[in-house]
Amino acid sequence: MIPIRDDIPSRTTPFVNYALIAICFLVFLQQFSAGPHQSELAEKFGMIPKRVSDPSAPIVLKDYEIVQQSPPKYRIVERPAVPSPVPPVVTFITCMFLHGGWMHLLGNMLFLYIFGDNVEDCFGHLGYLGFYLLAGILAGVAHWASMPDSMIPTVGASGAIAGVMGGYFVLYPHARVLTLVPIFIIFYTIVLPAQLFLGIWFLLQLVQGGSSIGATETSGVAWWAHIGGFFAGYLIARGLKSAGVLKPTVTERRLPGRIGS
Repeated sequence: MIPIRDDIPSRTTPFVNYALIAICFLVFLQQFSAGPHQSELAEKFGMIPKRVSDPSAPIVLKDYEIVQQSPPKYRIVERPAVPSPVPPVVTFITCMFLHGGWMHLLGNMLFLYIFGDNVEDCFGHLGYLGFYLLAGILAGVAHWASMPDSMIPTVGASGAIAGVMGGYFVLYPHARVLTLVPIFIIFYTIVLPAQLFLGIWFLLQLVQGGSSIGATETSGVAWWAHIGGFFAGYLIARGLKSAGVLKPTVTERRLPGRIGS
């Protein structure tokens, strides 16, 4: 399922959300411009669980080395990771602004664009920034706890954005999302309740995260960062909403498309 837009209008200009999106794009352009050395940024500023667990431990990464051009043949070689110029705990923040590729970046920014503006409406600009960073940090902690000895650099805003989605789930229980849904080989646009859309998304993360427990190989996706981020965002928003700290939410606007229950 791919969200297109929701039915909640923004009351204010979401400056922080726009800034977060812009920073992620600018950082990725810096990564992209590094060419064959772009992995160095991930090794320096990505969150490597083993580096957090034991800052003095040597970090060894696996790479592919070409041994024959035609037909192409490769072998796996081990090499030390590029040292990080920042303390390991700082990488819980820096890793949020790095991405592993264009699709990784664009997918994350689409979800942040759709759900982030309304959460910023409720939290206020500075409150939203703090919420986003805290959710991202807690998402990183969840991923670290799930595989504390992993030496694979973790990058991406997915955990923080999952926190935004968890907050949206609490703050806009009656919202709806215009969604692109593939049925066989045809895509349909369907209007779904936001809580149903987000609930399905979260359930998929739980299934994938559960299947990753005890796995000898990683899928390349930090499922527990998604789970931890969503759960953190949900709890923070629930607590602040119950305390009456957040601004009241706004009404919906009409969306085109069929209604899904």
